[in-house]
Amino acid sequence: MAAGPQRDVWASGDRYEPYVGRWSRLVARDFVDWIAAPKGLRWLDVGCGTGALAQTVLDRAAPAEVLGVDPSDGFLANARRYVTDPRARFEIGDAQALPAGDGAFDAAVSGLVLNFVSDQAMAAREMRRAVKPGGIVAAYLWDYAGEMQMMRRFWDAAVALDPDARAKDEGVRFPLCRPEPLKALFAGAGLRDATVKAIDVPTVFKDFDDFWTPFLSGQAPAPGYCMSLSEERRAALRERLRATLPVRADGSIALIARAFAIRAVK
Repeated sequence: MAAGPQRDVWASGDRYEPYVGRWSRLVARDFVDWIAAPKGLRWLDVGCGTGALAQTVLDRAAPAEVLGVDPSDGFLANARRYVTDPRARFEIGDAQALPAGDGAFDAAVSGLVLNFVSDQAMAAREMRRAVKPGGIVAAYLWDYAGEMQMMRRFWDAAVALDPDARAKDEGVRFPLCRPEPLKALFAGAGLRDATVKAIDVPTVFKDFDDFWTPFLSGQAPAPGYCMSLSEERRAALRERLRATLPVRADGSIALIARAFAIRAVK
């Protein structure tokens, strides 16, 4: 029997961090370095969440300022608490109607967000609008259907136990998260010279509990599905994962997380 209707929840930054925030920070580092933007730019972080990407820009790109925009009060509270650099500020905002004037920024970036936006084409156009001519627009998204392995392992186990779970699998729900659809999205927004790069980072869990416990947060699609299950079905999923994950002799679990990054110019 399939689980009931699911609504993706994004409320607590502290619960998001051990799920994928810690791995997003690793991708953000490589992403910002790959963009190779000049120093002193004005950056817009669209869907800034807990501030992982904004902090990475501050640490590695020497910006003049960073504005982070997100619709979640809970995530913004987390970002304001942990990102204390005076060059950064955070505001409530929608990717489809950015609180930015035309050409107000030199770079607009987004991490792990565009696939969740209902009108992705509008979000891409808004990012283009917000940067000056020649400005950078860039984003990264998990490779849900392939090598974002913690989620891929989760959904493969879930679907093996409940074929109806396939409709909730992010690899199925989010076809944008592949190189060609990403390029098409940016081209449709009028951006040029788009380049896509796969970024792989290690995701090493100290033990099975370190892997499993974040799925109990109820936030984001996979944890939301997990917590929609009865205790019996959740226990069956847990034990299937325990049996199929590659556990090393010391109890740790070494996987990778792949994100596809795209960079273009206005």
